[in-house]
Amino acid sequence: MRLAFFLFVFLCLSVPAHAWNAAGHRQSALLAWDGMRPATRSFVHGLLRQHPDVGRWREKAGAGAADLLFAEASTWADSIRHDPRFRAGGTTAPLPGFPDMSVHGDWHYVNIDRQGRRRAGQIDVQLAKLVTTLENSRDAAELAWALPWVLHLVGDVHQPLHSGYSEDRGGNGVLVENPGNPRQPFVKLHAYWDDLPGPSGLRGKKLRRAVAYLQEQKRPDQGTLQSWLHESQQLLPEVYPATLGSVSFILSERYVARAQQIASQRLAAAGYRLGSLLDAICVSRETRRLQPAC
Repeated sequence: MRLAFFLFVFLCLSVPAHAWNAAGHRQSALLAWDGMRPATRSFVHGLLRQHPDVGRWREKAGAGAADLLFAEASTWADSIRHDPRFRAGGTTAPLPGFPDMSVHGDWHYVNIDRQGRRRAGQIDVQLAKLVTTLENSRDAAELAWALPWVLHLVGDVHQPLHSGYSEDRGGNGVLVENPGNPRQPFVKLHAYWDDLPGPSGLRGKKLRRAVAYLQEQKRPDQGTLQSWLHESQQLLPEVYPATLGSVSFILSERYVARAQQIASQRLAAAGYRLGSLLDAICVSRETRRLQPAC
C-alpha cells in the first residue's frame, strides 16, 4: 500500500516530460547539418543569427561554430518552458523579435485514443504552418522565430510518445521500473523514452560520436509530415508496456534493447528528414527568388 501511494503521488506531482531531451535534438540537428547543402547551411545560419536568443545559444555552442549553434537552437522550444519571460498562456506583452510569449506546450504532440482519434495536441498542424512560413515569408524576424520551432518539432514528431494515448497523456501517466538505473529506478514511461539519446547535457566529442552512430542507421524515405506522425503511432504497441494498468512495469532486457534500437532509428530519421526538408525549402525560395534568399 505504501508503494502504491508513493507511485500515485509521483505520477500526480512530478513535472510532465517534454520530448527527446536536449541531447536527442542536438544529435538529429547535427545529422541534418552534415547532410545539408552549403547554401542551406548559410541560409539557416543567417536566420539564427537574427534570433533574439542567439546569444544564449552562442554561450553553449562556442563562437564561430555554425553547426553547434544550429544544434543548440533545436533545443530552444523546450528551454522556454523554464524561462520566466514566457508563459503557458502567452499573456505577457511580446518582447522584440517574438510574435508572442507563449510556450505553446500543445505544439509538441498529438494524443490519440485507442481507436486512433485525435484528442489533444497540434504538432502536425503547427509544424505544417511553420514550414509554410519558412517557404514563403519575406520577414527575416518571422523566419528567425519559425526556424528553431521547425528544428525542434521535426524531432518531436519522431518520438513515438509524442503521438501517444490520451488516457495517460502520452506515457506521462505510466510508471516503469528500470533495474538498470538504481539512482532513479522509477520513472515515467515518457521520460524514459526522452532520455534514451543519452544525458541531456551531451556535447563535445561524445555528441559527435553519437551522431556518427546515427549515420550508420538506414536512411528512410522522406515521406510527409503526416507519414512521420503515422510512423510514430504505429510503434505504440512496442513502446507501451504489455501490462498497462499495473502499478508499475519492470523493464526487461529485451524491452530496453528494443527501445534503444527504435530511438536510434527515429533520431536518425528525424535528422535525415530535417536536412532534406530544409534543403527543399531553400531550393523553393531560390526558384521563386524570395528574399531573404538562400
